[in-house]
Amino acid sequence: MPALLPFVLLAFSLSCLAAEGPDPNITAAEIMARVAANQDRSEQLRKNYVYCQHVHVATHKPHGKLIREETADYNVVPVPDGTRKELQLLTGRYLDKGQYRDFRGEPRPHTNNVDAELIDALRGDLAGDVRRSAPGQNVHIDFDEDLPTRDGIASGLFPLTSAQQEKYSYRLIGEEIFQGRPAYHIAFGPKNKYDFEWAGEAYIDKQEFQPMLVFTKLSRPVPFAVRAFLGTDLPGMGFSVQYARQPDGAWFPSSFGTEFHLKVLYFLNRDVSLSLDNRDFQHTQVDTRIQYEGELH
Repeated sequence: MPALLPFVLLAFSLSCLAAEGPDPNITAAEIMARVAANQDRSEQLRKNYVYCQHVHVATHKPHGKLIREETADYNVVPVPDGTRKELQLLTGRYLDKGQYRDFRGEPRPHTNNVDAELIDALRGDLAGDVRRSAPGQNVHIDFDEDLPTRDGIASGLFPLTSAQQEKYSYRLIGEEIFQGRPAYHIAFGPKNKYDFEWAGEAYIDKQEFQPMLVFTKLSRPVPFAVRAFLGTDLPGMGFSVQYARQPDGAWFPSSFGTEFHLKVLYFLNRDVSLSLDNRDFQHTQVDTRIQYEGELH
């Protein structure tokens, strides 16, 4: 029993910390203001990194057969106004006359196909570096707005920066142990309930005020008039983003995932899955460290 005592005490202390209510001296707005400030600061650290990005996109018939899938591997390198992605490998397969056909490299085969165009548009919009429309109908499937990518993922996805936070209200759910670190648990949604924005929850590292996990859904369904007259719907649309801390204190989006049903203008009806992983981070310069807003000394 004595040998187990330290582990029992540790488990008890962690459970007590997780059960505690939120710090009464800090509000959700103050937490998120520090997060926004740290997002800007950490951009300086991110400029010193190159890394690999693995993206997989697939389309299926509703609850059914795979139509097309593509997997792309990129090298991501910093540039003055964001990041540049260099395609290293592209593989995939697609359904053609009842048979699956594999391909490797570019040019992508069968690119005039609806699913090929959709996958290409989604992959580009996720990166925030391409402005494209859904196949043949000028319907924009857009994950971001006018913001460039800074971390290999479209920055408009995250209601965490100062500019994005203006549209949202935040509520502190409590304090928890998340992935072994004390964290604030935050809920968010649009300030205007009639806006068509993201709503969801986030875990914020309590010491460094950096996001650890964000998961979202659309704040409200696509309006009935749009569904009825344009035939466009996005039921179940949402995403999750995981962040990873690097040794010098930089936090990167390390993974992204979403699955949703897409119906556009009566001609396209698909289940879509998209995943992204950032990995193999390498520092390109001498290590530096930036003090985060609210970080313990």
